[in-house]
Amino acid sequence: MISNLVRDIVRKVFICVLMVAGASFPAFATECPGNPDALGTSRVLAISPDKFSHVGTMQYKDTLPLNDHEVVLTFDDSPLPPYTDIILGILASQCVQANYFLIGQMAHAYPYLVRRIYNAGHSVGTHTLDHPLVLKRLPLSQVAREVDGGIAAVQAAIGDPKAVAPFFRIPGLSRSDAIDSFLATHSLVTWSADAVADDWFRRITPQQIVQRAMQRLNDRGRGILLLHDIHPATALALPSLLKELKEQGYKVVHVVPAGDMPKSVSELPAPAATANGAWPRVLHTSATSGRNAITISHRVKKRAVSKIH
Repeated sequence: MISNLVRDIVRKVFICVLMVAGASFPAFATECPGNPDALGTSRVLAISPDKFSHVGTMQYKDTLPLNDHEVVLTFDDSPLPPYTDIILGILASQCVQANYFLIGQMAHAYPYLVRRIYNAGHSVGTHTLDHPLVLKRLPLSQVAREVDGGIAAVQAAIGDPKAVAPFFRIPGLSRSDAIDSFLATHSLVTWSADAVADDWFRRITPQQIVQRAMQRLNDRGRGILLLHDIHPATALALPSLLKELKEQGYKVVHVVPAGDMPKSVSELPAPAATANGAWPRVLHTSATSGRNAITISHRVKKRAVSKIH
């Protein structure tokens, strides 16, 4: 019988070899604390920019090499409390790893959440400095400022540049050939998506988010799903969405960059909540899904979300 220590060493060596080679491998099965019926993460896919320059059939001819009923969960526009915290908790409860695309200004504002995302085992990519929805209309010099500035801000927030994946998503998926060429020179994997859930729509309900996500995934049978973790409706929808994915036989794939990544980064304490008028709107709502009940009490910086989906 192999001891736990030897098994752990073998596991780490096996993962390192495969990641360097840019391969995919199954996630090692472990119990999900408190949830034996968790959706979990079925496998890890390591990719590099030289093999995958663009992914996502909404805009490109190629996407990730996913099997039938495999899904990659992605979250844009992070981080923003309390939704990022809530969604991280939901994902952890199901032992699911996702791919995040962070806005530089948001990362600068909430570096403790950037580090929390990474230390929870998720991949951290970038999404420009301040999320211009008309990126393709900007001069290339400004595109460079947005891309490079966003990467620099996320690297500074996370505390270790090696922890930031060379994964990038264009705000609003507003691509152009010129932008794609620019991103390729930066050795970035440009992510589009295969399915969206419209969770940035104003007044969309959690039920509608789940319905649209599942319908569009089922139409394709697999794919990269685009979500946003800055909206209360997304946080409320996520437990039901994960439940539907499991019940309909979907497996979660976590995408990581090929090569070495730091095991973790140093934590930062969350700032104390203020009551000086900086958080002008308060909303209390709740949702229940299966065995877990979610209660959200949130204060939203109007200014922080005014420029984002």
